[in-house]
Amino acid sequence: LHQIYHLYSFTNAVSIKMSTNTVLRSVKQILPATPKHWVGDGFNVHPVFANKAFTEEVSPFLMFDYAPPKHFPALKEGQEPRGVGQHPHRGFETVTIAFKGEVEHADSVGNRDTIKAGDVQWMTAGRGIIHQEFHSEEFSKKGGDFEMCQLWVNLPKEHKMVKPTYQPILKGDIPQDGE
Repeated sequence: LHQIYHLYSFTNAVSIKMSTNTVLRSVKQILPATPKHWVGDGFNVHPVFANKAFTEEVSPFLMFDYAPPKHFPALKEGQEPRGVGQHPHRGFETVTIAFKGEVEHADSVGNRDTIKAGDVQWMTAGRGIIHQEFHSEEFSKKGGDFEMCQLWVNLPKEHKMVKPTYQPILKGDIPQDGE
């Protein structure tokens, strides 16, 4: 994921290792930086794919948002955590990486979890799921720097109606360079 993120964010090229074969795509275009917009009130993101999002040119990827480092002050007593309330997804996967801060996830099939710096959240929407994402309760109380990205990956036609799933991938379980 780290390689895919860097390649798309800086060169719009991709090299994906699939078993023993490597598929290489050449750089067709370097996309200009895009202005940020808010997703809910917790995620101030750049749409990295810009006008290429949801096109064949970046398939099987659909969309890629990057929230650069931003400081969020601690919430005052009674304020709700920042984020995005309940919304539906279907037919694709979301891969969220927390670089700084914490993202809390809850969904309609009973999953509830928090990812922290270095962790990944992988949600397969499949036949449909309703979920929400917020800054975690702990992060909201103390405030701090927040940075994350989210990649949407289209599921192949034969997998679009699979059962929705959620899996946290913790930093300690992700191989690091040199390991």
